[in-house]
Amino acid sequence: MACRCKGYKIKGLEMLKSISPLDSRYYKRVEPLGDYFSEYALMGARIWVELQYLLALDKTGLFQPLGKREIKRIEKMSESFTKEDYDAIKEIETTLNHDVKSCEVYLIQELKLRQPNMIHFGLTSEDVNNLSHSLLLKKYRDEYQLPQLKSFLSLMGKKISSWKGIAMPARTHGQMASPTTAGKEMAVFASRLMRQYASLKNFKFRGKLNGASGNYSAFISASKEINWMQFSKKFVESLDLEMNPATTQIEDHDTWSEYFFITKMINTILIDMNEDMWIYLMLGYLKQKVKAGEVGSSTMPHKVNPINFENSEGNLGIANSLLEHFSTKLSRSRLQRDLSDSTVERNFGVALAHASLGLLETQRGLNKLTVNAEFCEKELNNYPELLAEPIQTILRREGFANPYDIMKSLTRGQGITVANLNKFINSLKVSVEVRRELAELRTFTYTGIAEKICNEILKDMKKGL
Repeated sequence: MACRCKGYKIKGLEMLKSISPLDSRYYKRVEPLGDYFSEYALMGARIWVELQYLLALDKTGLFQPLGKREIKRIEKMSESFTKEDYDAIKEIETTLNHDVKSCEVYLIQELKLRQPNMIHFGLTSEDVNNLSHSLLLKKYRDEYQLPQLKSFLSLMGKKISSWKGIAMPARTHGQMASPTTAGKEMAVFASRLMRQYASLKNFKFRGKLNGASGNYSAFISASKEINWMQFSKKFVESLDLEMNPATTQIEDHDTWSEYFFITKMINTILIDMNEDMWIYLMLGYLKQKVKAGEVGSSTMPHKVNPINFENSEGNLGIANSLLEHFSTKLSRSRLQRDLSDSTVERNFGVALAHASLGLLETQRGLNKLTVNAEFCEKELNNYPELLAEPIQTILRREGFANPYDIMKSLTRGQGITVANLNKFINSLKVSVEVRRELAELRTFTYTGIAEKICNEILKDMKKGL
């Protein structure tokens, strides 16, 4: 519905009427994903699969061998897919109303083979589509997703290294808890993401090439002498995919669901991290570098908002909503085939673009962060009751009676000063050495082996990246 606001007029409607912010506000940040998830990219992948199949089929001897010039034409077309190719296929599709069949007709017209029946021989559309989508997902994973995540993890490694010895308050249930270090808390998220990075890197996509109901029926009707299952396995593996040996008309898409689950898990970890960074900024434990020219509020000049973490959280949430649907929808198909998966597959890029944008925003936010070390130390000094844990633990070691209950009575739900705590320590019937040990405890140094944990995670990251 057109806007009817008085005095409001939109200029340049061809640019401003994009429905998705991915195609307008965020376009420059996600533009590279068009190489993997646009209609143009999918059409190019289909053509490439059809051409590779032609070359593989030629080696079976079922048809008269392709001539040298024919092979050259196939190889040349395999090397590039142009806008002119795409436009020609879409023009054919206006009549046929079938995208894969339009690719077949286009190849027949362009290649001018002596035996045009070789093109798309024995195939159902899903043979081409499942391989094309898997190849595009794999290409995106290898060329864009993994490098982007690696870059982010490298930044996290730098933060861990520089923050590993900076003490900060910890919060369990939102309440002050045994202190930690800023680097160690970053290391927790890095360790979680590294596990998913490894799963993503080692993940194998599957594919199938076995005809209309998955039984090689058309192939067998043409030649019973050729081992079509072996042919299919060799062809699918030549694309660096694993063969799915038993399918209906469609590849079951279970590996797609598994891949989307890994991506969703990465997003979930990032959302968790975004929320923690937001809260640490709210509490004053972290600070953001101020960028000249930016504003945080249209009315409050002082504000420096955690906008990157908020933007990321929203985009990752959108991505996960779609990825959840992908994971549960794509592994289901009525009987041998229904077409409800087709429109879902066309939205892969929407979910992955929001995920990519979310990761980018978290990285931008992380780049702005510094630890407010002075405030963290002051905050820790204001809560000497945090030493109740090590005191009661040392007293347990000494065989002291009911140390937990004693410290609970002294500290739980009530403020305590350093002077009061020292007075309590001096009243304990323990050795001078133990009283000295207790008196030397400090909240800002009570961080256990946080630095060692950071160093171990950094070693793992260096090895894994």
